[in-house]
Amino acid sequence: MIGFFIALISGALMSIQGVFNTQVTKTSGIWVASAFVQISAFAVCMGAWLLTDRTSFATLGKVEPKYMLLGGAIGAFITYTVIKSMEMLGPARAVMLIVIAQLIVAYVLELLGMFGVEKQPLEWRKVIGMLIAIAGIVIFKWK
Repeated sequence: MIGFFIALISGALMSIQGVFNTQVTKTSGIWVASAFVQISAFAVCMGAWLLTDRTSFATLGKVEPKYMLLGGAIGAFITYTVIKSMEMLGPARAVMLIVIAQLIVAYVLELLGMFGVEKQPLEWRKVIGMLIAIAGIVIFKWK
């Protein structure tokens, strides 16, 4: 149950962060804003690391496969694409499309067992659920 609430908080924070970052770009530009987001996230992570577990950074050298270390670089492009989509579509539409894309990609990763995710069988109820979510976007966008 706690995972459910953490996921809700994550979604809420992502939406708020997207709005904040989009506003910052109006003054500073998208790459300055994106860099600031990453630098401030680094500062928070370092502070949390100092106050908690202090796991050695050398453990990163043990990560296999090495491409798994690209999460931060991907994060920079996530920041950019969230800012641009919110700027062009508005927060509600952008977040709906972002969430649908996350859902579809996550399900495909599960179906194919990619990147170390445990392979799952196709379930039509999940496919139908995604189609209903997509229909929800169409209805929401309908004028």
